[in-house]
Amino acid sequence: MASDVDICNSALNMIGASNIISLTEDSKAGRVCNQRYEFVRDSVFRAHPWNCLIQRAALSALSDAPSYEYTKQYQLPTDPFCLRVLDVEGEVSSGVTYVIEGRKLLTDEGTINLRYLARVTDANEYDALLTETISARMAHEIAYTMTNSNGFTESLWNLYLMKLSEARFADATE
Repeated sequence: MASDVDICNSALNMIGASNIISLTEDSKAGRVCNQRYEFVRDSVFRAHPWNCLIQRAALSALSDAPSYEYTKQYQLPTDPFCLRVLDVEGEVSSGVTYVIEGRKLLTDEGTINLRYLARVTDANEYDALLTETISARMAHEIAYTMTNSNGFTESLWNLYLMKLSEARFADATE
């Protein structure tokens, strides 16, 4: 069972640093992981439509309409938080058009059924290769702060790209 701390400890192990017990512990590693983890996780989430993060929602129109161009607007899901809209039902077959502005979807459509990438915060829900990819990206992000080595940081970026490629391939073929 993976946790946020397990993912960070994997990253710390990749750079040869000591493990942490929690993201709030008062150590350099704890502070750096706490500061960077959510940003890194969300960046990796947005890099690919991971199957384990896809959610669906039927949106209800808001009472106020956009100022111009479109006749309806919908609030993007907040629970779980929508990180990226993947598609709207009918956009290909029926030519549904929409734009995302801020946290709203603007369109002329009366109903919106949405597939989106959710911010899933329970690490137990992540695919194993996604967990490894987040760890590799985390290692890259914290490496310079922890080791003061630019060369090492660059090699970790390459490791991240390799893990990302492997995870995307496995995820896309499911």
